[in-house]
Amino acid sequence: MATTTIFNVGDIVRLKSGGPDMAVKNLPQEKSTIYVCQWFAGKKLEQGSFPADSLEKVK
Repeated sequence: MATTTIFNVGDIVRLKSGGPDMAVKNLPQEKSTIYVCQWFAGKKLEQGSFPADSLEKVK
């Protein structure tokens, strides 16, 4: 069974609670809703994993 994704690799998202704009790096694995995202904090590249429900697409 294929996982339905809300966002695509390269989409710009942010946490619904606020924070920096992030790029989606990896899509969720099967039966998961966790997206891996990357963003810059100054010149440092950061990365984190976030549930789909906590993210919104940046317009």
